[in-house]
Amino acid sequence: MTPRPVDFLLFPDFQLLDAAGPIAAFEIAERHAPGSYRLRVVAARAGAVASSSGATMNAEALDDADLDTLVVAGGEGTRPALLEAPLIDWVRATAARSRRAASVCSGAYILAEAGLLDGRAATTHWSRTADFRRRFPAVRLEPDRIFVRDGAIWTSAGITAGIDLALALIAEDLGEAVARATAQQLVVPRRRPGGQSQFSALVDMGGASGRFADLLDWARARLNEPLGVERLADQAAMSPRNFARAFVREMGMTPAKVVEHLRVEAARSRLETADESVEQVAAAVGFGDAERMRRAVLRAFGQPPQALRRAARSTAAALGR
Repeated sequence: MTPRPVDFLLFPDFQLLDAAGPIAAFEIAERHAPGSYRLRVVAARAGAVASSSGATMNAEALDDADLDTLVVAGGEGTRPALLEAPLIDWVRATAARSRRAASVCSGAYILAEAGLLDGRAATTHWSRTADFRRRFPAVRLEPDRIFVRDGAIWTSAGITAGIDLALALIAEDLGEAVARATAQQLVVPRRRPGGQSQFSALVDMGGASGRFADLLDWARARLNEPLGVERLADQAAMSPRNFARAFVREMGMTPAKVVEHLRVEAARSRLETADESVEQVAAAVGFGDAERMRRAVLRAFGQPPQALRRAARSTAAALGR
């Protein structure tokens, strides 16, 4: 077997786990299928590259070697990296001669700057949604996905989602059995349930600047009432059209989607703590019927309401509560 060359692109102030997580996954997969991969860390300049934590990784200089897979890390350093034209040119050229290219977290900015995401579906860290959409309107951003594949280009959500991405790449290369064994060694799920909204503080914060925090608090207290755009706009003292635009720009999602998230969070809390039927919970948080709530909970958490309730009760029993 000829090892597949996999390069991990770093830059100053990269996020350490963006690189270390996928590297560890590929390394463990190599143990299960010896000779599968040749791993290399690269950067614009050879030598130690400091992450945002101060810890460093040693990198080789960029070259024109053919690759199987290019993985671009993310982190605070993506912003200055976007201004390095030779680096962006290298990413564009390397992706063209590689079987596939991938990014972790805000590494999607680098792929997008290189033009590799134009017209494609992609994702990045949930907190970057509004900014990413402003910068790269040609990209079809899917902010609630853990990772997205569009042809030969893969992108993942924030930080630890790079491990999910790596496991999917490994499964494509070496099969599900190796990917599952790798996940077991890492002590992580092979497939994480739900999207990244379950880990996001976006709704709690009221958006990037907190502009709509008071409005969301108001809506949270009235989940069992109709909460359409017109009513929300009236509460915000804005016209419905201007409100809808400003809201999407600030929150990265539509008012209807945010209201659904609020209701899902309230439903989860009640399912896990209250002695109510699923139908009662659905009515209390504004879904109206249990089936509508079931679909929304499944989208958010990858599990139906009854599974969330069972998991909470099992945990409580294990803790002796």
